[in-house]
Amino acid sequence: MGALVRASAYAAVVSALIVAPALARAEPPTAMDAIRPPVLLEQTPAVYPEEARDDGAEEREVALLITIQSDGDVGEDIEVASSGGAAFDAAAITAVRAWRFAPARRGEQAIASRIRVSVRFTPPAPPEPPAPSRPTTTDRPIPEDTSTPAETSAPGPGDAASEAPGDEAIDVTVRGERELREQERGASSFTVDRELLEAAPRSEGAEVLRSAPGVFIGRGEGMAVAHRYMLRGFDADHGQDIEMRVGGLPINLPSHIHGQGYADLGFLIGETVDELHAMEGVYDPRQGDFAVAGSFDIRLGVRERGWRAASSYGRFNTFRQLALWAPEDQPDETFAAVQYQRSDGFGDNREGQQASGIVQARFGKPEGPWRHRVIGFMHGARAGLAGVLRQDDIDAGLVDYHGVYPYPTALAQSALAGRVMAGLFPEYRGARGDNAGVGLWLGYDSFRLQSNFTGFTQKSQSLESVGGRGDLFELQNRTVSAGLSGRYRTRPYRPAWWAIGTVELGLDGRLDRVEQAQYLLDAAVRNQSWDHRVDAVIHGLDLGLWGDLDWRFTQYLRLRAGVRMDALFYDVDDRLGNFAPTTRPDDSFLPGFRRSAQGLAAGPRASAEVTPLDWLAIRAAYGEGYRSPQARTLADGERAPFTKVRSADLGLRLGRDERLELTTAGYFTQLSDDVAFEPREGRLERIGATRRLGAVVTAQTRPLPWLLGALSVTYVDATLLEPPPATAEDPQPPFTQGQKLPFVAPVVARADLGVHGPLARAGAKWPLSGRLGAGFSYLSPRPLPYGARADHVPLLDLSGGLRFGPLDLGAAFFNVLNRDYAAVEYNFASHWNPARPRPRTPARHISAGAPFSFLITLGVTL
Repeated sequence: MGALVRASAYAAVVSALIVAPALARAEPPTAMDAIRPPVLLEQTPAVYPEEARDDGAEEREVALLITIQSDGDVGEDIEVASSGGAAFDAAAITAVRAWRFAPARRGEQAIASRIRVSVRFTPPAPPEPPAPSRPTTTDRPIPEDTSTPAETSAPGPGDAASEAPGDEAIDVTVRGERELREQERGASSFTVDRELLEAAPRSEGAEVLRSAPGVFIGRGEGMAVAHRYMLRGFDADHGQDIEMRVGGLPINLPSHIHGQGYADLGFLIGETVDELHAMEGVYDPRQGDFAVAGSFDIRLGVRERGWRAASSYGRFNTFRQLALWAPEDQPDETFAAVQYQRSDGFGDNREGQQASGIVQARFGKPEGPWRHRVIGFMHGARAGLAGVLRQDDIDAGLVDYHGVYPYPTALAQSALAGRVMAGLFPEYRGARGDNAGVGLWLGYDSFRLQSNFTGFTQKSQSLESVGGRGDLFELQNRTVSAGLSGRYRTRPYRPAWWAIGTVELGLDGRLDRVEQAQYLLDAAVRNQSWDHRVDAVIHGLDLGLWGDLDWRFTQYLRLRAGVRMDALFYDVDDRLGNFAPTTRPDDSFLPGFRRSAQGLAAGPRASAEVTPLDWLAIRAAYGEGYRSPQARTLADGERAPFTKVRSADLGLRLGRDERLELTTAGYFTQLSDDVAFEPREGRLERIGATRRLGAVVTAQTRPLPWLLGALSVTYVDATLLEPPPATAEDPQPPFTQGQKLPFVAPVVARADLGVHGPLARAGAKWPLSGRLGAGFSYLSPRPLPYGARADHVPLLDLSGGLRFGPLDLGAAFFNVLNRDYAAVEYNFASHWNPARPRPRTPARHISAGAPFSFLITLGVTL
């Protein structure tokens, strides 16, 4: 409700009510919605114009359309919707420009909104002393349908002398699309919005993940191979422990030959990423396969509408071209973008190029019950690889840190990748507050990798006494996938005045056909295949069912409880199964091993939130999840073994407004059967049960409208509980009971800082603005197998830019400290000098990360 503010002899009545047209299909105001309206915090009263008083004082009213930016300031684009006369219009605009709001919010994210305010001018009254006013912190959620007006009130300041005016209308339009289901679960659930993602420079789209607490990503195998991901104590390799979705499309690939859950985000175009939601832990029933350390949900959208073209050029002959179209008068989610990138690489044998395109459209009547979103992307990349280098060879000067071994088996390393996916996601919102969603998607992925980790150690299993041709393995994987999903959430039920909640049911499933092969190649003889290790076809079916209760008991307690069950089925045609190598000449065999298996995984998910104060939330969560097996490891009729995941966290979230928000949490995760990279085969192998205990502290601040910062520090103690025993083939295994988990950094830290704002007076035809940004990532020394330790990794990136009307010029500088660091580091035995006897002891191996580089970008937006 509005308030009458008596701040001077000439007073103004400011009403702030939000109403909706009758056709808006929105939830009742009692529903637990994710969107909260802006709240008026500071107000400068409008002054009754002197010239109007001289003409005869009378009551006037002015209606204005104003934009409340995500920092709470009123934007420059103030529009007079209903005039009260030139003098009154000017007085109202002058006053409203100085108002300060708490911005509208989607969950924890501050978002821009546009509202209609009415300023009523009352004739002069007898003088009286001004009454102090204080901002109110009361607010009520508006429906999640952000594409239509909403039925609720936006409160403003008041005092003891306040009186309520009539119900003047204010229409609120919030950027983005309607959010049908809130995702916050537990203390380790974070949303990174567009402003923070733009604060620091990113060399590629996938690096938006670095701003999520506890995350570090590196790319040691070129632009055609997925990044290596780390998340709060998990070395997730190429995605095995993190469930990833982009625009609703599942990115992880099951039973991939280069790593279970392989997830390549190389197709991502950074300019189209609108928001990153990170749920660290497994607490939401929607989280399925690979949600071991947590889940990433990347949402796409373009806020600045129109055409954009940008060209970039930088060190190592790096070139990038972007073209983007976001049609006017369409939702942020409607856009088309393409990018092309090539580079000579920062060392020998590192050249590469890639191209990708993303198209997304949101359509359907905003006031109707159904809205639809369609999305598709295509991606292709090829890159040369330098592979790994022995640290002792680097120290001896036999090979450069950013170089490659001079043998054909090393120079022939390369990768080729291609992927296409498309999906349709209709959404339904009922008139009584119920809602639903459906998803259908298709995908195809092709992957080929030629890499050599160990030099000259392999011997043929099919040709007697043949070896020493180089350990250049070729891995091939082709996957055809189809999937569906569906969910329905009931209208809110209120059995008592102190309780309100919903019930939700859902399902998701996928069908995959995987063709994979592994060869040994002789690079000196035109990549001749001299041994064949894998030739298999896998059919997999994953069907998941889940239910979720979401209830609030008074304003102080919110409980969520659910359960998820997944049934998985596998059909494996292993054409090289039962193969007897030449080392067993007396064995007879017929190659081929056909088998099938099935399994069931089920577990509870629950979370609680207590809010004793409006600036304090206490959160706790527990969940059990799973990771599916590599299908080729299964026996016939076996109940498919799953990695069972048990996860819990407890923490606090503090913050009265966006000037400072703090989160601190402790967490626990235990896996029944973990995996680690095996360099001799170039794939993941099982290492036994593991446990992780850790804590995370994050802070985000906006002390000034033009300044944004964020900091996160994550600590973990990761321990191996039950390693596999020694065998005749491996009498000295790299893992021992109680050791710290290899490749896991105890400390991961991230800092982002952004400064932006106008540099010239507003009102110019082409305003001039500037920005500065910095991003710092830190990875502490981490244990390696056989007792070795990897070096720490500190990376500092800086950026700056100017924008003059439609033109912009920017510069980004990466690894400003020019640190020699390993994007990936291992410890194993290898033989990279065929002229010398083969060493038997393990040695540190590194795959170098990029040194200092820069990228200059010139863009135009129309």
